[in-house]
Amino acid sequence: MITENDRNDLVEHRLNQASDTLELAKFLIANDKLIIAVNRIYYGMYYALTALALKKGFETSKHSQLIGWFNREFIMPGTSDPKYGKILRNAFQNRTKGDYDAFISFSTPEVEIMLSEMSEFLSEVNRLIG
Repeated sequence: MITENDRNDLVEHRLNQASDTLELAKFLIANDKLIIAVNRIYYGMYYALTALALKKGFETSKHSQLIGWFNREFIMPGTSDPKYGKILRNAFQNRTKGDYDAFISFSTPEVEIMLSEMSEFLSEVNRLIG
């Protein structure tokens, strides 16, 4: 059984991971490693969302369940703007394309927009965590 202190430490760890991943994505974009940057952009959001879920007592290892939980708990009731659900969904889809589709490419301006959206998403998750 996880203690409250352990849970809070894990929430903080996941938020730090998200922040570090934001910085890594910036580095990857600057070095023209765009597909890897797209992967990191999604995973930075995933780490932050995992922190939020832990804070609220929800745990899953499935990405689709976590995304569904976020939409159900925060987007549908109006606690969070629907744009954050779209940002998350698009990041997940782009990461999937980048990881699994052959001959996929993203332009620097596209990935810079994704990075900006990631930053917005991380700020929103921090707001929701309080």
